Amino acid sequence: MNLPDLQLRASRIQLILTDCDGVLTDGSLYYTANGEAAKVFHIHDGLGFKLARHAGLKTGIISGRQSAALELRAHELKVDYLYQGNDAKLSAYEEILAKEGVTDAQIAYVGDDLHDLVLLRRVGFAITVADAVTEVRAAAHFVTERRGGRGAFREAVELILKAQDKWDDSLTLF
Repeated sequence: MNLPDLQLRASRIQLILTDCDGVLTDGSLYYTANGEAAKVFHIHDGLGFKLARHAGLKTGIISGRQSAALELRAHELKVDYLYQGNDAKLSAYEEILAKEGVTDAQIAYVGDDLHDLVLLRRVGFAITVADAVTEVRAAAHFVTERRGGRGAFREAVELILKAQDKWDDSLTLF
């Protein structure tokens, strides 16, 4: 995809949605001795949520897995929407779409695996991580340089904010 098309798609975004496992994490599952699942999140991605919120963009996470760790992290990051424990991502997406009153063209989605294809094919700006599966990379408008769980979400947010001429204002946070 050419740069002007990417910038046009990114400039329209009002809501950024993402998968969790494989995007906000490296896709590994860690279990404690008690059988509880633990997740490792990258600090750069957390700042990506803060930058998006500061720029007036809404954010959401749609994850097929249920996780207390994700619930805690989403609360900490003040994520607008969190849907967990349901592989039917399209129903969560449509609920968010209706609540926000936005169109598909105004939504970006970051995914990494086959279960994300239904949303990647629908949104205005389909983004995937560098280590996504082949079919997902083929469906994406943009593939990040960073791998899942290594700042890929932040990279996507930066691209959108720069296309919307909001990046310089974002730097005033620091």
